[in-house]
Amino acid sequence: MTKHQALQLFEEKKVRTLWDAEQELWYFSIVDTIEVLTGSTIPKRYWSDLKKKLSKEGSQLYENIVQLKMQSSDGKYYKTDVADTEQLFRLIQSIPSPKAEPFKLWLAQIASERLDEMQDPELSIDRALARYLQLGYSENWINQRLKSIEIRKELTDEWKKRGLKEGVQFATLTDIITKAWSDKTTKEYKVLKGLKKENLRDNMTNTELILNMLAEASTKDISQAVHPETFEANQLVAQQGGNVAKVALKELEAKTGKKVVTALNAKSMGQLKSNE
Repeated sequence: MTKHQALQLFEEKKVRTLWDAEQELWYFSIVDTIEVLTGSTIPKRYWSDLKKKLSKEGSQLYENIVQLKMQSSDGKYYKTDVADTEQLFRLIQSIPSPKAEPFKLWLAQIASERLDEMQDPELSIDRALARYLQLGYSENWINQRLKSIEIRKELTDEWKKRGLKEGVQFATLTDIITKAWSDKTTKEYKVLKGLKKENLRDNMTNTELILNMLAEASTKDISQAVHPETFEANQLVAQQGGNVAKVALKELEAKTGKKVVTALNAKSMGQLKSNE
């Protein structure tokens, strides 16, 4: 399965999704959907009870639910109950919620947008720009973020060419790169910024984003130059790529007297912007 994971926003609530390019289907995290529709603080328990109910009713929907690996709040990938668009429409019928109808319209829009983007890839960039503006990010930050997405894609494409697997191997290499330049693993970085499910890059300052881009771009360039053949060799390349950004970080901090890696996140940066 050729997969592309993404976070989608429904009324500023995040829903983990996965696009299966071979089947041309969206898959949505059921637990995230339940959390959005019910406002439950324990959506996993709600889904567990609903599964039992559907099973007792002999629902074919329950039997067809599949599990796919999705990124959790700790940055790691775990098997997650998911449903495609058609299944999710049917599942929503079993969840009493005033948000059910708006959510169905949102699902239909997501499906339509993906088909449009397949015909015109520039649309995905335009929509990402619009979503970040809607969340209150500055245009300068958004330009950096979109560039970081491009650089990340180039790096993961390089890893795939080297035979590496999405999930644990990608996460391990990302941790090595992040640790090398910032002295923090992805998890430690998120803890510093007070994040849970939020995307780390969406909560980086401009400078943090730039240094992370430098680290990932350097890793890709080194990989293309030395052609690592084993996972261990790719780990060494990841360390070297991160070290390139580490040198830049140290020099910048020496010149400014300020720490680059900070606890600032999207919310606090927005508050600073408002105060200014």
